[in-house]
Amino acid sequence: MKLLSRNKQRTHTMHDRLVWQAASLLLAYPDENLSRRLDTVDDLLGHLDEPARKLLGQTAERLRSYETLNAAIDYVETFDMRRRATMYLTYWTAGDTRNRGREMLAFANVYRDAGVEPPGGEAPDYLPVVLEFAATVDPEAGRRVLVEHRTPIDVLGKALVDAQSPYRHVVAAVCMTLPAATDQDLRRAQRLAQAGPPAEAVGLQPFTLTVPPKRGSA
Repeated sequence: MKLLSRNKQRTHTMHDRLVWQAASLLLAYPDENLSRRLDTVDDLLGHLDEPARKLLGQTAERLRSYETLNAAIDYVETFDMRRRATMYLTYWTAGDTRNRGREMLAFANVYRDAGVEPPGGEAPDYLPVVLEFAATVDPEAGRRVLVEHRTPIDVLGKALVDAQSPYRHVVAAVCMTLPAATDQDLRRAQRLAQAGPPAEAVGLQPFTLTVPPKRGSA
């Protein structure tokens, strides 16, 4: 029985890792490598169960229907023009404050503890980076980080649903790999969405990182 339980757990973990990898690829900025990433997502979908396969497939299908330029424009409008839809997780837990620097350092330390360096071209709390880490490096540490930041992910998911964004299906699939949100989680997410991120205390210089980030012209 214990062996069956361990095998079931390994299968469950592998399925979640495949979801996280596909989600990371779908949530990345749609550059000239978009078509190649979508081919990889299609391969991953063949190993997934429903409803994750359907959710991720809906987003992949929509992205395939776009020209790369249009996909980039939609991405910028979705994630860069709506603060509630930012994928920088510490923005919702620390805002533009000095605490955010410490929280991002904590993300970087999780990566280093797993034997990898934080990405050089992106912030360590960027959701696609966290998902790739969870999928390919350390699934247990990655799951723990995702669970700890469930509320920002819920805020993001709600913003994407409100905008009827095709990316909403990706976040929904990610949430299905995490423990169900409690009533307290849902209330906290609702308060956070209404009140916005924490602000710097009076008299302190804020930690400055543009959120959403400024991208080059699509």
